[in-house]
Amino acid sequence: MRSEIKDYAPAHWPYALLAIAACTALLAGCGSTAPTLGDNKGVVSGAAGGESAEGQNSQLENCTETLGTLAIEEDTSASWYRQLHDHQLGSTVPVLRLMIQQSNCFVIVERGKSLNNMMREREFARGDESRAGSNFQKGQMVAADYSMSPAIQFSGKTGGGSAFGGGGGGALGMLGALAGSIGRNEASTTLLLIDNRSGVQISAAEGTAKNFDFGMFGAAFGGGGFGGGGGYAKTPQGKVVVAAFADSFNQMVKALRKYKAQTVKGGLGTGGRLGVQGGDTDASKEIDAKPAKPAKKK
Repeated sequence: MRSEIKDYAPAHWPYALLAIAACTALLAGCGSTAPTLGDNKGVVSGAAGGESAEGQNSQLENCTETLGTLAIEEDTSASWYRQLHDHQLGSTVPVLRLMIQQSNCFVIVERGKSLNNMMREREFARGDESRAGSNFQKGQMVAADYSMSPAIQFSGKTGGGSAFGGGGGGALGMLGALAGSIGRNEASTTLLLIDNRSGVQISAAEGTAKNFDFGMFGAAFGGGGFGGGGGYAKTPQGKVVVAAFADSFNQMVKALRKYKAQTVKGGLGTGGRLGVQGGDTDASKEIDAKPAKPAKKK
C-alpha cells in the first residue's frame, strides 16, 4: 500500500487528502447534526438597514454617496430564469436587493409583489377601513429613478475529472471515484441600469465567477444510497451565480464612480449625428447644406 500511494506523491497528494476527508465525512454522515446558526455563508450575506450594513462581504464595492432610487426587474419569461428551477434556485431579486442596499449606492424601492400589499392598504384607507391617523394619503410613494435588469448569460458545468483516473481498486479506486466527480461550475451575468425618465441606458456591466463542487455520493456509491447527493451538488451552482452578479455589480460601481453623461450634438433623441441626404434632422440638413463635390475628371 505504501508503494502504491507513493507513486502518486507529491503532485496528487492534495487530491488524495481531499478525497480521504470526503470519505470520512461520508462514513460519519449517516446521522445528522443540529444546524449551526450563520454557517455556510455565500458571497452575499448579512443584513442591511438604511445605509447601515452588517456582515457584508468585504470584497463588495460600496458608495459614500447614494446615487438615487432603484427598482429591480427580472425578465421572468427569459430562458435563464426558467432554468434556475433546474438548480432549485429562486428569483435573483432578493439577493441583489440585499447586495445593493449594503453597498449604499442606491435606495431600493418596491416594485414586486409586495406592491400589491401597499396598494391594498391604500384601498383600506380610501374605504374608511383604516384608523384615523394612518397616514396613507396620496403623494407618498417614492419614484424609481432607475431600473436595473439582471440576466444570466451562462451558468453550468464546464469541466471536471480526476488526477487518479477511473480504474484501480482498494483505497486508490475509491479516491479515483471520488475525485472523478469533482466538477467546475461557471457563470456569466450582466446588469443593465436604465434611467426611467429618459429610457437611456446609464450603465452596463458583466461579471463572472467559478467554483468547484463534489458529487461524491453518486460517484462513490454508483448512484445508489444517500439520495441527498444531488441536492448537495447543486448548492455550489447557486453560489457561483450570486458571485457572478456580485462581480457584475462591482464592475458597475467602479464605472459609475467615474460617470460622465454621454452627450450628442443637438440633444438626445433629435436625430443623432448620422444624417442621411434629404432627411429632416439637423445632421441631415447639414449634409444637404454642404456644397456638392465636383465630378472627377476622367
